[in-house]
Amino acid sequence: MQDADPEADGPSLWRQRDFMLLWSGQTVSVMGSAVTQVALPLVAVVALKASTFQVGLLTAATTAAFALIALPAGALVDRGSKRSIMIICDLLRLLLIGSIPVAAALGGLTMTQLYLVALAAGVCTVFFDVSYQSYLPSLVRTEQLMDANSKLGTTGAFSQLGGPSLGGGLVAAFGAAGAITADTISYLVSAASIFGIRKPEEPPPARRADQTLRSQIAEGLRFVVTHRILRNIVGCTGIGNLFSSMNIALMMVFLIRVLHVRPGLTGLIMAGGSIGGIAGGMLAGRLAKRIGSARIIWMSMLVFAAPQALSAMAWRGWGVLLVPLGWATGYFAMMVYNIAQLSYRQAVTPPELMGRMNAAVRWVVWGTMPIGGILGGLLGTVIGIRPALWVSVIGFWAAGWLVFFSPLRHMRDIPHAEAEAVAS
Repeated sequence: MQDADPEADGPSLWRQRDFMLLWSGQTVSVMGSAVTQVALPLVAVVALKASTFQVGLLTAATTAAFALIALPAGALVDRGSKRSIMIICDLLRLLLIGSIPVAAALGGLTMTQLYLVALAAGVCTVFFDVSYQSYLPSLVRTEQLMDANSKLGTTGAFSQLGGPSLGGGLVAAFGAAGAITADTISYLVSAASIFGIRKPEEPPPARRADQTLRSQIAEGLRFVVTHRILRNIVGCTGIGNLFSSMNIALMMVFLIRVLHVRPGLTGLIMAGGSIGGIAGGMLAGRLAKRIGSARIIWMSMLVFAAPQALSAMAWRGWGVLLVPLGWATGYFAMMVYNIAQLSYRQAVTPPELMGRMNAAVRWVVWGTMPIGGILGGLLGTVIGIRPALWVSVIGFWAAGWLVFFSPLRHMRDIPHAEAEAVAS
């Protein structure tokens, strides 16, 4: 699928001040978050000498909020000003993340503080993300959404490439805690850019008397669970995220304590995964046309993701290069899979259920991530880091069988009418 030509639908987004403010702010913000993704576990491992289990628990804390509040967050955001919520969340994250380098400079940084900051910042991220996805359609015209999402998505992909490398460089120059300062500055830039948007936000629609928070949540969950293919996709994604979180929790410890990689180089090595993600985003459409939009969903997990096992085979010295190679193939497969399954979800979901469906799916598939972080730390402690890494790689690949053993196996492409027919 090709993006619509923005010039054919009116003024280009490049000349729309409000969108450019949002885009530029988010470009800085996601880059800062990518730095923290590298620096935060390094603070625990290097500065606080955290155990493998403690690192896993910290990884779990960063995503726990998605399991705890994702469902009600969607309904609550719809009842207030999305722009105000985003600004408040940015300022709160600035204070929370900024407390880490301050505490480190004063010599009072503890693992308890890292856990609390990760959990509280995660709550802010949930509300920001839900508000952000809902706010964009009010900022640009409907025919420009594809172009806007493409620009924002590309920024996110490149931040995962440049952010870890920048994070590794900042860690080498200023230490792990000092590098996190970059993220605090990014939240200030994001809040200022959103504050500068001039277009007024329309007030939320009035709720019906019979619309309770519980009934709205239940309707979205019911649609996901009773759809024959959608529930398999959600199961595959949730299990894949669980084992992917295990892999992330273990990888930093694996690089430093097993492969003896210097902390400043870890971000550069892990950035290899982002190259695969960018390639997957660029090639997903072409692959879907050649292989089939239905077939590509299970093939991306069972075929494209198989070489991810290379990362668990790495050894000291030149063998370390197997880590970015394995991560690149894994991220390539994940990107192709995510684009394909998201396109399917959008095709089969009625417009009036779209938001609640996405909230329900996110609650399930993100809710497994903190469990994966804890499980990774526990298994790494009990059976060893490398064996636990093998469990994460094999488990991620095996999740693909859930979509293989579904009606998708008998389809090449999924026209809208055919997709509707498989709903229960």
